[in-house]
Amino acid sequence: MDLLEAIKTRHSVRSYTDKKIEGEIVDQLRKTINECNSDSGLNIQLCLDEPKAFSGFMTRYGKFNNVKNYIALVGKKDTQLEEKTGYYGEMIALKVQQLGMNTCWVAMSYNKKKSAAKINAGEILLMVLSLGYGETGGVPHKSKPIEKLASFNGDMPDWFKKGMEAVQLAPTAMNQQKLRFELHGNTVRAIAGSGFYTKVDLGIAKYHFEIGAGKNGWEWEKKV
Repeated sequence: MDLLEAIKTRHSVRSYTDKKIEGEIVDQLRKTINECNSDSGLNIQLCLDEPKAFSGFMTRYGKFNNVKNYIALVGKKDTQLEEKTGYYGEMIALKVQQLGMNTCWVAMSYNKKKSAAKINAGEILLMVLSLGYGETGGVPHKSKPIEKLASFNGDMPDWFKKGMEAVQLAPTAMNQQKLRFELHGNTVRAIAGSGFYTKVDLGIAKYHFEIGAGKNGWEWEKKV
């Protein structure tokens, strides 16, 4: 399964079987997480066989069931934390999909105080990815049309269209898709809307766009 196939098949899953995550699967997960941490400066952590974070009222309210494994998305508090969390968190989520497992982005429906994540000075646990072998593969979410998510002049280049088709499939908080991609020549500007976790959503969407659009013929707008 390549990354584009992983994008198309990955859906949010909240109920998991008792099948353990072990062996080569764990090794590959740790390798991916280590690479992401090295590249981003984040402190993402794999937490296995730890059900305490997903117990209590908030878990039931969020309709999570039998969550014993999760990926803690931890990093230093700065202006780039949310976008980096989305970008690298989704990189890991798609790797999980390639490994035959399932995930769900979780912002509120877990107990941070009972998490097994180790938080260093200056860091926060922003979100987690629930992780495991899903009881089902989940269902697709509704997506806004490209015209609602992007702006461009003239004909839409094929690479931009493919990038935006991948953006349509990106998970966002409450499925709101509060983001926008603008095309100026061969330069793409990605903008987060207002609201909770929209910068995380933007990071996720930007990773999707890169997968769909490919590496050649375009660039991100350079930040001043």
